[in-house]
Amino acid sequence: MDDILKRLLDAELRAEQLAQKAEQDQERTIQEAMREARSQDERLRSRIPDLHRGYIHKAEERAEQTIAELRRRYDERQVELGKLADQHANQALDSAFALLIDPGL
Repeated sequence: MDDILKRLLDAELRAEQLAQKAEQDQERTIQEAMREARSQDERLRSRIPDLHRGYIHKAEERAEQTIAELRRRYDERQVELGKLADQHANQALDSAFALLIDPGL
């Protein structure tokens, strides 16, 4: 009986040691994961200015393209309006000459 109790106590002691080791391993794993998460967070935070600059640069490029397109459209519209103005001016001159030549119109 003493031998059985001794084996049971030894088994309980080993189980307790295994449980403590598992807890320690778990704590080490948690701490390591926390360190890795902090490290990843720091790397991301250090990249934020570069990412921000990249987004700003792309936004500026898109703005410049939009401005260039708007200027092109504005210039085209100015040309169209100029042609219309010339056309209406010619029509107005023709009408004015017609009135001068034949006031009864």
